[in-house]
Parts: sequence; structure tokens; C-alpha cells
Amino acid sequence: MGLLPVSGAALRSDTRVREAARDIGARYGVDYTDDAAVTALLAERRKSLETEQRRPAAYLGLLTLMAGMFLPFGIPLSPALDAHLFAVLGAAGALTVVGAALLVHARAQWKQALRNGPLAGYREVLGIARAHGIPLAHIPPWLEGRTTGGGGKGAAPIPTYPPVEPAPQAPSDAPPDSTPAPAPAPPASASVSVPPKPSAVSHYEHMADAGGWHDETGCLLFLAGAGGVTWAVTVGTAVGYAALLLVPVAVWIWLAGRRQGREKEELREEALKYVTALEAAQAAGARVPELSPQLRALLDDHH
Repeated sequence: MGLLPVSGAALRSDTRVREAARDIGARYGVDYTDDAAVTALLAERRKSLETEQRRPAAYLGLLTLMAGMFLPFGIPLSPALDAHLFAVLGAAGALTVVGAALLVHARAQWKQALRNGPLAGYREVLGIARAHGIPLAHIPPWLEGRTTGGGGKGAAPIPTYPPVEPAPQAPSDAPPDSTPAPAPAPPASASVSVPPKPSAVSHYEHMADAGGWHDETGCLLFLAGAGGVTWAVTVGTAVGYAALLLVPVAVWIWLAGRRQGREKEELREEALKYVTALEAAQAAGARVPELSPQLRALLDDHH
């Protein structure tokens, strides 16, 4: 089913959130507390939005805009274009305007599809859940109109509502000597525990953004060593041969980067297993906490 921002069991655990979700769902014809229905909705809407972005108007607008912008650069290369300078510049301007208009139209259609319909209701539910203290495990970037891994609010951010105090406990009117009423049964999510985070996953979170410089640094050192030797041979200066010491340093850096890459890949597999365990726990009714930025990025890349 995949990891949802919040499970139906978590929404149903708070009476106020459950009623609000049902009222919003009645407006859009979707039961937002049904995990299967929400999963199908998100899959269908994501595919629809991707199709919206690939409409011919978007590609035609991009090609027309590029033609209008680059047409003036061909004037010095073509005597025929130079002979009709004003006509060419007018055509370039018209192509630029038409291309920009097509792109704006395609963007507006995509925003309309993103901001309206059941997705808008689902974002309302998520905002209400967050206001009532229910954590959102992971919000897919496309749901808010953000690029994968991109920041910012996006074209359709989750609405923000004022925080809501926990529901007060109803006072008991029973006399002190009466038999106490049986305690209400705990919600289903209370009987399902979230798997603990393994140390390997914590290590992955710390080193997920590390590295990436070994190849570039090793290449620069190797080129510096080769350049020093070339200079020594060409000029006849023996000092240039000292640059050969940079070559083993470059090899050592390459090996260190390769070792770090292997370790990161092993930790990445452990992190994926942990995310899969969280998905299973959420499907069973557990309330999954908010994921770290590293795990959210991993989930976005994996899906």
C-alpha cells in the first residue's frame, strides 16, 4: 500500500479529527479514513497530474518559446534573415509571446487539477490532523506541487490551522462508593507498536548527505600530479617531479570514496527495510512518527 502521510486509524483515534475528516469526505465523495481508498486516490491523481504536465500544449509552448528566443541569434549567420531584419525580429517576438502563453496555460491547468477536487479535501484533512497533534509521517512532494527533493511551500501546500488543545476528559458524575465504569477500549493503533529505529538507519541518516567530493578531488590531484611531471619534463626542473606524490594521494582518496559508497549503499538497504517495516506497521494501525529528511528523500527516490 505504501507509506501514507497518516493512517486512517490515526485519524479515527481522535473523535474531532474523525468527524472533520468524514464531513470533508462527504463533500468530495471520499472516505479519507479508509487507507485503501486514499491509496487509490493518490495513485490515480498522481498519474493524472503527470499526464497533465505532459500535454502537447506544454511541449509546443516550450519549443515555440525556444524558437522565438534563439531566432535572433541566427541573423548574423544567414544573409536572408539579415535582409529581412525587422520581419525576423517581429516573428521572434511573436513566437516568444505565443510560447510563453502556452506554457502559462499549461501551468494553470496543472495547478487547477492539483488544487481542486479530492486532493484539496485530503490536504484539509492533513492540516486538521497536524493541528490536533497527529504527526504526518511523510508528505509526497507532488501532493503539494513541489519537485522531488525541492523545498518551499509548493503550489498547493498543506493548510495550516491553529493548534488544538487535547480533548478534555469528561468529569465523572458517579458517587464515590459506586462501582467504577469499565475503562474504554484503547484504539486499534495502541495495540500496534512502531518498530524501533535500528542503529544502522540512524547511521544512514547521519551520513546520507556526506561524501560526493572524492571523485572530483581525486581527479584534480591526479591532474595536478600529471601537470607537474609534464612541466618538469618540458622545462627540465626536477622540482616538478615532486608532484608525483599527489598521484598516490589521489588513489587513496578514490579508494576512500569507494569504501564510503559501499557502506552508504549497505546502510541504504537497511533504511529501505526500516521504511518497509513502517509501512507494514501503519497498515496494521500504528501511528507512524514523522520521518527524518533523509528518510523522506529516500522514500521519494524509491517511489
